[in-house]
Amino acid sequence: MIAANVVAWRRCGTGGQELRPGTKCFKGGAKVYVAGAYWGPGGDRVAVVGRERHTGRWIVIDTATRHLHSFRPKLVHTPRVLERLRETRRHGAGLGADRAAEASAVLERYARQYRAEIAPSRPHPDRCLCHACLTGESGSPVAPSSSW
Repeated sequence: MIAANVVAWRRCGTGGQELRPGTKCFKGGAKVYVAGAYWGPGGDRVAVVGRERHTGRWIVIDTATRHLHSFRPKLVHTPRVLERLRETRRHGAGLGADRAAEASAVLERYARQYRAEIAPSRPHPDRCLCHACLTGESGSPVAPSSSW
């Protein structure tokens, strides 16, 4: 399968000037497994399996690709992940190593593109903690407005 991590901080709100940790369902940095992607509109949403932020239970949820990073092929050993996939009838989510590597690269490219599209004309807030600023991602639309 394809594994990824949830971004530590994400830009949101009007003009992307607000920062929030992780997502509503996952803590920042949480490892999730991609159960399926919606390739029609361009891979902007993926179904993922991961541990829920508040309860720690394994959940399957659709999330935006831009909220994930470090896509990579990973062999799944966790029985609860496989059980969740069977329950949601996504048992075909397993890919071969070559296909998983190709899909990981495509999803990483889409995620960078979608993060760069968040408020492209607005500067990042001072001391921005968004994923693009923390990692120096080349797709960052505008440099931070002040030096650190």
